[in-house]
Parts: sequence; C-alpha cells; structure tokens
Amino acid sequence: MVFSWLNVAILLALIFGFLFAAGPLLGGVLLAPKSRGGAMGLPYECGAVPHGSPHSIRFSINYAIYALLFLAFDVDVLYLFPVATYFPDSAGWWPLIKLIIFIVVLALGCVYFWKKGVFEWPRKIHF
Repeated sequence: MVFSWLNVAILLALIFGFLFAAGPLLGGVLLAPKSRGGAMGLPYECGAVPHGSPHSIRFSINYAIYALLFLAFDVDVLYLFPVATYFPDSAGWWPLIKLIIFIVVLALGCVYFWKKGVFEWPRKIHF
C-alpha cells in the first residue's frame, strides 16, 4: 500500500484527536491537588455548609422517573423537526399520517403514565 497525502492527513488527524482528548485528562491527573479529606471531600452546595451526610439523604424515585420521562419525550419531540422540514416537499398525505400516528403513540404513553400515577407527587418526602 502506498501512502498518499490523504493517508498522512488522516493519520495526523487521529493522532491530534487522541492528544486533544488525552491531554486534559493527563493534565488533570498531574496538576490536580492531591489533598484528601476536610472540605475537599464534601459535596459543593453553592458555598453553604452541607447539612448531614450525603449518604443519609434519600430522595424519592419520582425524581428519577420525571427525569427519564422528560428525556424520553424531549428526544421524541426532536423527531418532529425533520418531519416539519420535509413536510412541504412531500407528496400526498402519508407523512402527515405518520406524524399523527407518532403523536398518538406519545399521547398514549402519557395517558399510560398518568393512569399508573407516575405524575402524582407525594405530599411529604421522608428522609
């Protein structure tokens, strides 16, 4: 195999990409402070002294469920943008029917979660 300028450019791009990714990691390992304990081990809470230990606080599972639902519906809505840009150039009603089916499936998912009681926030969260 004969190396051309394109092969050399690709090889240099791979090397520079690796250095670009590994450089900050290596710099962080070499230049980061090595002290442990004291205030370095505490979680940062906007400059305020944290109350209690971070392991004693128990959050409700609702936080995680809301985050997952937000991500799921947020990513699903992103699929509507390519359809909206393609729709003026489309022929016929088929893209609109697909879009309606997509939105109906999203709505059915929302109704399912609503019937399961996922959107009901507990009155009091016990720690």
